[in-house]
Amino acid sequence: MARTRYSDEDVLKLLREIDLKLAAGEDVASACRGVGISDATYYNWRKRFGGMGHPQLSELKSLEKENAWLNYLKPSA
Repeated sequence: MARTRYSDEDVLKLLREIDLKLAAGEDVASACRGVGISDATYYNWRKRFGGMGHPQLSELKSLEKENAWLNYLKPSA
């Protein structure tokens, strides 16, 4: 089975959907199965994107891009 790469926006959408299922009383395993991911993936995503909204996500992306550019410019010692 081929792996699916989710965009950051899709990850936020899936995390929100799982949060709604958890609030409705489902357990983590069945909520994750409902959206098609493993519970380990859910916990990894929650660690990285937990509590983040779209404005914070765009800021994170811009900071990661700037950091990559600065590391590229950094002279090797």
